[in-house]
Amino acid sequence: MNDKDIFFSAIIPVYNRPQEVDELLESLVKQKYRNFEVVIIEDGSTDDCKSVVEKYTDQLDIQYFFKENSGQGFSRNYGFERARGDYFVVFDSDCLIPDQYFEEVNSRLQENWLDAYGGPDKEHETFSTIQKAISYSMTSLFTTGGIRGRKEHAGKFHPRSFNMGTSRKVYETVGGYIITRMGEDIEYSIRIIKNGFDVGLISNAFVYHKRRTNLRQFYKQLHFFGRARINIGRFFPKEIKLVHFFPAFFFLSLVSLPLWYFIYEPVFWLGAGIFAFYYLILFFDALRATRSLGVSILAMVTSTIQLSAYAIGFLTEGRRKLFEKG
Repeated sequence: MNDKDIFFSAIIPVYNRPQEVDELLESLVKQKYRNFEVVIIEDGSTDDCKSVVEKYTDQLDIQYFFKENSGQGFSRNYGFERARGDYFVVFDSDCLIPDQYFEEVNSRLQENWLDAYGGPDKEHETFSTIQKAISYSMTSLFTTGGIRGRKEHAGKFHPRSFNMGTSRKVYETVGGYIITRMGEDIEYSIRIIKNGFDVGLISNAFVYHKRRTNLRQFYKQLHFFGRARINIGRFFPKEIKLVHFFPAFFFLSLVSLPLWYFIYEPVFWLGAGIFAFYYLILFFDALRATRSLGVSILAMVTSTIQLSAYAIGFLTEGRRKLFEKG
């Protein structure tokens, strides 16, 4: 270890997920770069992970705190206040961390400093077919615009809290999260950028993100994401851009398509052709990315759920926001 090595604090809020925390800590034990601590914040869980954490006290520099439930954003703030590191790294509890993660981040920050960074999420070979399909849908350029960690992402890159890092100086200057749910990480990233800090993507600092394990859970999660985008607009109206309306356009076009068969048949066939072309692109891109026929077929379903659930949440919360103004 040399004088330039950064001391990281991994901040991990958790709510009723002891098994996931066990798997996450097991992955952190295998890190090649060892100059980090782990800060676990139990957010009022009824099924806590204290006994799990105790298994790793001889293998990791680890702190465990139990607090009343306040949501993930404020729980991260609780961790920031108690962290000893030079650089804070936030993970979701349902992530697995590749053994080269901190080594990659340390190397990148030494070569080209970033005040805050985000990294991609990928599927792990042990994930189920549904999890792999959801992972594709959540990272594909054809569904999210690549905003979750692709080099060709659309627009300004905003780190997401399943895998992001900020220097202690950022925290001391900007503070922590001011909302605890519904887009709290994007709002935080926007404030960091607006304060003039250098923010970027470290593409090699990826995590394996387990996602939801069934389609109902996935729908609920994306519905919440749609609402969260409108919530961010309450703080930064200019951050709701044209690209964020794409899922709503997709959903409204899809559900209205059958009506056009009776209203004006040429529009129906034109729309059907466009949707067929879009799903064909999705299928072959998923096949290229996953090398799995089953995952590629299911990815068309998960992508439809993703866009539709996001759209419904976006439209519902948008309507609520309009009434607030009224």
